[in-house]
Amino acid sequence: MLPVLVVHGGAGFIPKERVQMSCAGVQAAVRGGYSKLQGQGSAMDAVVEAVTLLENDHHYNAGLGSVLNAKGEVEMDAIVMDGRYLASGAVSAVRKVANPIQLARLVMDKTSHLCLTGEGASQFARSMGVPEVPEESLITEYARMCWKKKNLAADANPVECQMGKMGTVGAVAVDAEGNIACATSTGGLLNKMEGRVGDTACIGCGGYADNRVGAVSSTGEGEAIMKVTLARLILFHMEQGCSAEAAADEALAYMKDRVGGLGGVLVVDHQGEWSVRFSSLQMAWAAAQQQTLHYGLNTGEHFTQNIDDPY
Repeated sequence: MLPVLVVHGGAGFIPKERVQMSCAGVQAAVRGGYSKLQGQGSAMDAVVEAVTLLENDHHYNAGLGSVLNAKGEVEMDAIVMDGRYLASGAVSAVRKVANPIQLARLVMDKTSHLCLTGEGASQFARSMGVPEVPEESLITEYARMCWKKKNLAADANPVECQMGKMGTVGAVAVDAEGNIACATSTGGLLNKMEGRVGDTACIGCGGYADNRVGAVSSTGEGEAIMKVTLARLILFHMEQGCSAEAAADEALAYMKDRVGGLGGVLVVDHQGEWSVRFSSLQMAWAAAQQQTLHYGLNTGEHFTQNIDDPY
């Protein structure tokens, strides 16, 4: 069953004209991350590689293509977690960094802290030699269009606008040694207040990994996810004997019932059993295991092909 890698491109509704590229992007990301696992790379190497590829793809709300805050600027959040030691690193409200997920890994590897935010995160990035990129290089025409549309429509619902743009991207993996990791990255909520931090950078919300149980990467309505600590809640249900799928369904149902929140999750257990579940309309996802590529978009979809076959 090992190794295994699962990735998502965000829960929500994907406009018809963006479906093909959104699905292709998660498949490319899972292939890239899985190649790390095949080359004896760690679960952490795999999830960071997969999420980096998604951050570099302008069809997702992470890195390049991030949504804009109320001032029309990009502020990004990201988290990684290593299930071996419960080590974690995160950044929030970070600017002018092309790949926040790589900066989050540096926080984990090079500091004693779990999360750095804002200007402190930027100073740390500079100290680590992470290149600073122009903010304009992260802003796409699509993101600017969504921001203008939101600000021109007085009655627009920011959650609906965000879900239409797609959400957070993420990955979970178990490597050949049985070590588990997760990674999650986002541009956050469209038109958010400057300095807003969502679920992604919060341990137990946007992601969690524990070798004794499994790993989760979450996406969806950040404030709702934080209220129920979605990622850790799923692992709690797994600790009580639930399968990855049953635990995800129970936690997503609780979040919808208790706080009216929609979202999606990737879940994997320590044996490599995995599940993709979402309460939103769609979620682009892909997985790689035993040389098989799995992928889907709509509820109930699950396609497979040999991972070495062309796209």
